[in-house]
Amino acid sequence: MDFDKVLREKTKAVEAVIRAYAPEEIGLYKTVCQAMNYSLLAGGKRLRPMLMEETWRLFGGEDAALIRPFMAAIEMIHTYSLIHDDLPALDNDDYRRGKKTSHKVFGEAMAILAGDGLQGYAYETACKAMDAAKDEGQLGRVARALRVLAVKPGLTGMLGGQVVDVEMEGKPISKEVLDFIHERKTSALIECAMMIGAILAGANAAETAVIEEAARKVGLAFQIQDDILDVTSSLEVLGKPVHSDEKNEKTTYVSIMGIEKASGQVEKLSGEALSLIDGLRETGGYENPFLGELLKALIHRKK
Repeated sequence: MDFDKVLREKTKAVEAVIRAYAPEEIGLYKTVCQAMNYSLLAGGKRLRPMLMEETWRLFGGEDAALIRPFMAAIEMIHTYSLIHDDLPALDNDDYRRGKKTSHKVFGEAMAILAGDGLQGYAYETACKAMDAAKDEGQLGRVARALRVLAVKPGLTGMLGGQVVDVEMEGKPISKEVLDFIHERKTSALIECAMMIGAILAGANAAETAVIEEAARKVGLAFQIQDDILDVTSSLEVLGKPVHSDEKNEKTTYVSIMGIEKASGQVEKLSGEALSLIDGLRETGGYENPFLGELLKALIHRKK
């Protein structure tokens, strides 16, 4: 398998799904739709919708009409969180994905509204999967997926992690608290994506729990690598400002462990995540070689 070629093809396909569900830039509220699309369609790795789709394929998913609305929805939720993260009241960043951040282009008020708009529109989009359900079984899967989509980005998930992150900014914190923050701020949305893929494909509760745990480890490894790149990369390569954690006086895995030990944690967590997914092949015959390669590439990415 030529991984890079397949990745480009799959990224292009995911991009097409997201564009198909993007809001129309019409009406008196046209400006906020433009701001929503400015960030939503700015490119990026499309990690979460791709992980959702590849997990769905791992479990033999067949009806793409069920999963596509959720693929777009998860990217909308991720994008809204980035717009709000970049605001002056939070990280105060000027660049995201190599472009000026939303508040720099549309102003702070419209950026806030664009984030709000994407959050609400995500659920409106995901609910379109209900219309695609062919029977009670599929409708039940959609309902369970909607519950995950509601919980993981919320108070006990992504939002809760963001709250603790903001409150602890500039304060010394332990690795345990840092894990708490990123298991929610970063891992929760990856868990959300992969769990929804599993649920919509028909995975049972035990199999979905394995995916949730693997995704938690993937998210932590991803975040630690992000912390490493903030120190070792550049604006040109990363597409966003580097050394922003130091500027904002944030405790990171690198500031606690140093780069060498942090890199060791990336290796440990990614290995454990891949072992959990490999175990599904042994217990249920589930296999998706591309998913394993994708996880390795994302965790060990350079940008």
